This record gives sequence, structure tokens and C-alpha cells, in this order.
Amino acid sequence: MTTPAMPSTLQIGLSRGGLELRSYFREKSAVAFTLAMPVMLMLIFGMIFKGKVGNTGVDFRQYFAAGIIASGIMSTTFVSLGISIAQERDDGTLKRLYGTPMPKAAYFLGKTVLALTLSVLETIILFVLGNLLFGLKPPSTPERWLTFAWVFVAGVAVCTLLGIAISSVPRSGRGAAAVLNLPYIVLQFISGVYFTFADLPSGVQHVGALFPLKWISQGLRSALLPDALLASEPAHSWEHGRTGLVLAAWGVAGLTLCLTTFRWKRRRDG
Repeated sequence: MTTPAMPSTLQIGLSRGGLELRSYFREKSAVAFTLAMPVMLMLIFGMIFKGKVGNTGVDFRQYFAAGIIASGIMSTTFVSLGISIAQERDDGTLKRLYGTPMPKAAYFLGKTVLALTLSVLETIILFVLGNLLFGLKPPSTPERWLTFAWVFVAGVAVCTLLGIAISSVPRSGRGAAAVLNLPYIVLQFISGVYFTFADLPSGVQHVGALFPLKWISQGLRSALLPDALLASEPAHSWEHGRTGLVLAAWGVAGLTLCLTTFRWKRRRDG
């Protein structure tokens, strides 16, 4: 009798991703908080903000909408994953999974499938709202579509790795939301989401430029908004090369932190 072949790590990971999605969408409160928060911020602040960005002729609400899309990517990856993994560690789920024959990489593949799916869904929702309410247009050329695609994929990958890495910081699942939301909220204010980045104090600009959200926001602006906006960018350039380098550096840092600090058990479990 031929022994049936064992499923590959990829197959198990994709299956795990399906399970993650089904479990996630059963939690209506989690779905509402993760997907609705950026939507509510876009609606509220979009109705408040008026005027143009400097002398560029670009509606500030379009600038803001592009930043909120970047912020939404961080919400569905860094924040959502970090909280859920910390809670799974706290309730013993990770410990039980660690004792099964499931390849450990399959667990992270499953989380990646969840993060990517939520990011795509969030981006579509925010873009449709931005288009209907503020006139945000899709990329106008194949080159801009390519820019949008690689910035989106790089942003999801980096924030997913950082979300997995920071999940080891909260001491309990109950405190995870506070630990994850604090840096998320601060980064939104210093990364050109709620304010034109060039209008921020120079010291704040230098701090914001150290983190990936600023570069994800700038990359999405370069794909969605006209080149007239370059006049309001600090470098008067979209800096695609620097954006790629910064996101790559954060990706390496996030992967290193995942490999060296991730814990399958609670601290009190030893």
C-alpha cells in the first residue's frame, strides 16, 4: 500500500490561512474595529479638512486619503496581528500549536494570508470612499500601478513582520491593544497622515522618516496623486529608491526580531 504524501508546509499554511480568516470574520467586534476605524477616521477628518496642499493645487483631502490607506495597511497588519498573536499566546493557543506536528512556518503563513487579505479589503474600501468623497483617482499609468503594487506589497510584508515581532512585548493578551495602538497612533501623526509631512517641525520629520509608515504613505502618494505635489515634498522627489531601501531595512530588522524574540509560551510558563 502506498503511503499518502504528507501535505507541504505551503499547503498547510494556506489551509491555516483559511482557518484564520473564518475565525477572524466570526469575531464581529474585531472586524468592526480593524476595518471600520480607518474608515471612520477618513470620514470624520475628510469632512473637517479643507483647502489645497500649499501651492500645488492638490486637494488636501486626497493627500489625507492616500495617507489613511497607508495607515489602514498598518492597522490590518502591525496592530491586528500583534494583538491577536499576543492573545493566542496568553490563552495557550500557541503553546498547544507548538506541541503539534504542524510546521512552525505554517502558522506564520496562515497569519500572513490573514494580514494580506485584510489589507487588500481595507485598501479597496478606503480607496472607493476616497474616490467617491474626495475625488481620489486610481494610478493613471502602468508605471504608477507598478509603484502602487510594490509599495503595497512591501508595506504589508514589513508591517506583518513587525506585528509578529512586537507581539512578544505585551506581558498579557489584555494589555496588547494598549501596547500596539500607542506606537500606531503616534506614527500616524508624525508620518504625514493627518498633516502634510513638509509642514511638520524638522525634528519631527527626522523622527518620522526613521519609520516605515512615512515611506509607505509617500510611496502611495506617488502612485495616486499628481506630480504637482512634489513641490510640497521635503526632497521635491518621490524618492522611490530610498523608500525601497528603508522598507527593505525594516523588513530585515523585522525578520531578525521574529527569529530571535518570538515566544510560543507565556513568560510565566518558562
